Amino acid sequence: MSTDILIDLLQIIMLTLTTVIVMLVAGFKREHGLVNALTTSGLAASLLIFAFVDPILPLQATELIYFDEYSLFFSGLIIFGALAVSILAYPYFEKHHNNNEEFYILLLTATLGAVVLACSSHFISLFIGMEMLGVSLYAMIAYPVHGEKAAKFPLEAGIKYLIMSGLASGLILFGMALVYALTGAMFFNDLSPAINAEGLVGNPLLLTGFLLILGGISFKLSLVPFHIWTPDVYEGAPVPVTAYLATVSKAAMLAVTMRLLLLSDAFQFQALLIVLTVMAAASMLLGNLLALLQSNVKRLLAYSSIAHLGYLLVVIIAAASIPGLLSVESMSFYIAAYFIMTLAGFAVISALSNAGHELDNMADYQGLFWRNPWLCGVMITVLFSLAGIPLTAGFIGKFYIFTSGVEGSLWFLLTMLIIGSAIGLYYYLRLIYLMLQKAEMTPKKDPALAAIPFGTHAVLASMAALVIYLGVYPMPMIEILQSLAAAF
Repeated sequence: MSTDILIDLLQIIMLTLTTVIVMLVAGFKREHGLVNALTTSGLAASLLIFAFVDPILPLQATELIYFDEYSLFFSGLIIFGALAVSILAYPYFEKHHNNNEEFYILLLTATLGAVVLACSSHFISLFIGMEMLGVSLYAMIAYPVHGEKAAKFPLEAGIKYLIMSGLASGLILFGMALVYALTGAMFFNDLSPAINAEGLVGNPLLLTGFLLILGGISFKLSLVPFHIWTPDVYEGAPVPVTAYLATVSKAAMLAVTMRLLLLSDAFQFQALLIVLTVMAAASMLLGNLLALLQSNVKRLLAYSSIAHLGYLLVVIIAAASIPGLLSVESMSFYIAAYFIMTLAGFAVISALSNAGHELDNMADYQGLFWRNPWLCGVMITVLFSLAGIPLTAGFIGKFYIFTSGVEGSLWFLLTMLIIGSAIGLYYYLRLIYLMLQKAEMTPKKDPALAAIPFGTHAVLASMAALVIYLGVYPMPMIEILQSLAAAF
């Protein structure tokens, strides 16, 4: 193994080393604070590697792992999200008087799987990374939490995710088997030449293989009609786990999906585009309509995430008819924006839940402005961004999606995007109105909110600042994304 390969693999080596150290320390000493500090330090060190080590790109580090600007961007985003979740997890779990050390081992192995997904250019690494992420998430979702109003039904949520995710993995594996049987290729780059050389364009079995892979990925991304598990799992899981599931796992799956579809030239199958179009329209419309009916903030954000994944599908479909540079740039920016604002939203819920009571009903947010203007301000910023209000990251992200849709002449999907965004504006503003409304018995100061730790404040401040920064001055991020889009 050359020095160049070792340099590029440093982030994965650091994550693996951190996982082993945390596992050994947890085995010999039950100390929640120590294990959390080791996990947070290891993730921070993995993130600092991007700043101080100059990688050699592009590089096929191993048979299964490929490094370029695209994979490093998503790897950095994933580790950044895991770091934020680790910081949020300490005060959340500390109040529940459990043995919490195992949670951080699961968090690290899930992050390692997500990074492998982001760096994947082969069916095998796709499946290994997906299963490392998925198997860790089963246990994280079902992680036992106790308290008067603790997370509801975590075991039920874990079983639901286990069943649905297992089905999705089976579909993806069967689809890979069909594609490999016909093409003899497992590298994403080799699929398109093999399809053209064998004259497989239009082959029904090959189309079936791609549709099975797409169906399994749609389960992981909770796209309609594969979304049924999403609100129950979001509500049942502990808040830091919900934040991780909504951001890191989605970003990793989207990163590898875009690479697979572009490099394999799967867009030449018209039936695949039709299926994607139907799923995108249904996700945008149904996700927003069902969010209108929710009285639970976690379920509201679950249905909102379904709609936002529908928006992202517009960019992926547009990649079939516009240059890959614009589509990759648009998707990457929107994922980054969605990632940051969703983490910020769940950080607010986690801060409200740090006293051992999980406050996720909308009634719990009534008068929040009068109890804690800081948390209310962050949540309003997040909701404005999710709604696509100007001067927020969400607005720039939706502008990117709209531009891609116009370039690809996707007028039907753009109409659905406008309708969905208008519906979304209503339920986001409804929650804002509730937070600003002064309840009759609203206390002037809530002792539980006053005890929010510094780490949670740091996450809230950094996420809120990034939401505003990317909305006001997005050019540095755009320049980074233009360089990584050149990988395609």
